[in-house]
This record gives sequence, structure tokens and C-alpha cells, in this order.
Amino acid sequence: MSAGTLFAGRYVLVDELGQGAFGLVYRAWDIREQRYVAAKMLQQSQAHNLLRFVREGARRIEHPHVLAPSGWAAADDKVLIAMDLAGGGTLANLVGDYGPLPPRYVATLVDQLLAGLDAVHALRFVHRDIKPGNLLLEATGPKQPCLRIGDFGLAHQDGDVRMTQVHQVIGTPGFVAPEQYEGAEPDPRADLFAVGVVALYLLQGAYPDTPALVRAYTDDGIPPAAPEQVPDLWWQVITQLLHPDPLERLATAAQARTVLAAIAPQLPEPDSDSTIEVFDQLAPLPDGFGPQGPLTTEPQPAAEPVPFTGATAQLRRPQGAAADAALSQPASARAPAPSSTATTARLTAPVAPAADFQPAARESGLPAGTGWLTGIGLLLIAVGIWAWLQA
Repeated sequence: MSAGTLFAGRYVLVDELGQGAFGLVYRAWDIREQRYVAAKMLQQSQAHNLLRFVREGARRIEHPHVLAPSGWAAADDKVLIAMDLAGGGTLANLVGDYGPLPPRYVATLVDQLLAGLDAVHALRFVHRDIKPGNLLLEATGPKQPCLRIGDFGLAHQDGDVRMTQVHQVIGTPGFVAPEQYEGAEPDPRADLFAVGVVALYLLQGAYPDTPALVRAYTDDGIPPAAPEQVPDLWWQVITQLLHPDPLERLATAAQARTVLAAIAPQLPEPDSDSTIEVFDQLAPLPDGFGPQGPLTTEPQPAAEPVPFTGATAQLRRPQGAAADAALSQPASARAPAPSSTATTARLTAPVAPAADFQPAARESGLPAGTGWLTGIGLLLIAVGIWAWLQA
């Protein structure tokens, strides 16, 4: 769909922001709420889980670290899911710009991620696709970052009938908990496993070899040695999130936050050369759109016509003796024909109203047009007298 397309009478598509797992993401103008939103376009067949989350969970989540859908609309075979527009990009963008992030900065981001998941899990939803590309940032500049969990397209609510086949794994490889490959039911602890992988990614600046870590953990029964660039304090938290056995893993997001809060003050402060800044990564609005929405040209009111105020009387042909006198004059003696400029002036300039017309009195005293009737009457009288005298 092109820029300017009106979808379902509510959302005006502005420009394309990127490609999601199941469809394109647009920047759109929400006519009802009068604001710009991120709009994910899906086929109706792919929107079942997300629409369920919108109807049953999203409107009950008001959390600063959750980018929950705010509305939806459907037309033909497509569904549009709208959510707040976060302009700072994703964690994947951030690592792409800066590489490995400072440990204390990572602690701030992961704590916000856990806080958001705690709110989601409280509604008995499991996200099932926690990864850097689904974790968005507000454009806060050099200030403290603000992470928001997005893309609930695979969200599953406890008690829902599973729509996938047995042994079909849902999620992104490398972030899926090992028990999910064995057909386990979706569980909040699977999301916490993904949090551990995200933390490792942020600290290393690259995607870890998750299967190798899980194998080493399983084979030895103890956590493997900490990878490079991962402080021991951080590794103690990560290994509790990555435990292959979900029953041995940290059980809740709140519990994980408590463990993280215990080590965060001991992490080194970032030096002045490692300042992380999160700037607005949205492209400028295209032509035809402004901060207050689509630009429209208001129709100009039609000009009011100039009224004729007596000019018509000046254009009438002279009557009676005045006409004969005017026509009897030689052409050279007549007044010159007015120019077009003069005529325009006479048509637009107001003139005094013409005096009421009074017909000229006739010298005979007879009404106009009755002379021939009088002659016929006198002739008839004369004929009648002559006939009487001959009788």
C-alpha cells in the first residue's frame, strides 16, 4: 500500500518503517486519536494471536515498558494493528551502533525488560518472541534509556487452545528455551530464558551460541565459564536465567529483578568515553504530512458577485423624441462610443436610481391609439342619417 492510503476509514498510511515477522510495519496517522502510530499490516489468517491479545490483554496493560497495541482495524483480508510509535530503534540497532554495551547500562535495560514482562505475565500471557529486534527504545538521547516490549504477534495466554502442531516450535532460534523444542506448554520461564540470551547479546555485542551453552550446561551439570566481556557478577544472573531445566530457572520476572538489583550497584560505572545516546531514528515525514497530520488545503470561499445598482438603466435605448433626435444627428456629431474601460466603469460604479418614467401628454387629449376608431364611428353615423332621409 502506498503513502496516503486510507485504511478502514481510520488510519492514513504515511511511510514504511520496516519488515516484521509476518508483515510490513508502517507509520500511520490515526484519524480518531489524532496522532501518529506504528501500524503493523497482517493477513487475517496470521493475526489470530495478536487480535486475541489486543482484545483480552492489551487494553489492561498500561506500563511504561510495554508497547501494547492500542487499536486495530480490518478491511478485506488484511488486519492493521496500531501501537505507540517508538522512535529510538531497537536493541539490535543500538548494538549495531555501539557494539558491546557497558554492564551497568545493560543492567538498566534488562531491569526494564523484566518489569515489562512482569506486567505481561500478570495477565497470564507469555510473549514467546523476546529478542533484540522486538525490544524498542524511546528516543531519549544521552539520558537514561527507556525500553519497551513490542510485537505480541506470538503471544499466548494460559488456557488457550494451542493452534500449532505437536513439536512445532514457536519463536526465534537462539532465543527459544530448550523445553519448547520438546513440546512443553508456553510458560513465563521460557520468556526468562530469552531474557538471559538478550543480556548476553548486549554484553558481548554479538549473538551468542545458545545451543552450545545449553549443551555444556547439560553435559557438565554446572554453568560453563563466563564468556569474554561478561563480568562474573552478570554471569551469575545470566546462568540462573539460562538453566536448561525450567524448574531450576528463575521462576518469575519479579524474582529475576531482585537478583539483578543485588548486583547492579557493584557493576563498574561507565566511563565518559562510553556514553550511549539513543536518538530519533525515524525518517522525516514525507511531503503531504506535518506534525499535526496530513496537510490539506482548505477550499477558498467563492467571491461574491458585484451587484448592479442602476447601471442597467443607462444601457436602455432612449425612448420617444430623445431617440429621434439622437438618430437624426450625423454620425460625426454623435458622441463617441465609450471604450471598454469606460463601459466597465459604468457597469461597476454605483449610479443614482433613474427617476420614475412619466409618459408625455398628447395634444389631442385622446387616448393613444384611438383615432381610427373615432373616424369609423363618425362614418357609420353619417351613413345611418342618409338612409333615414331616403326612406
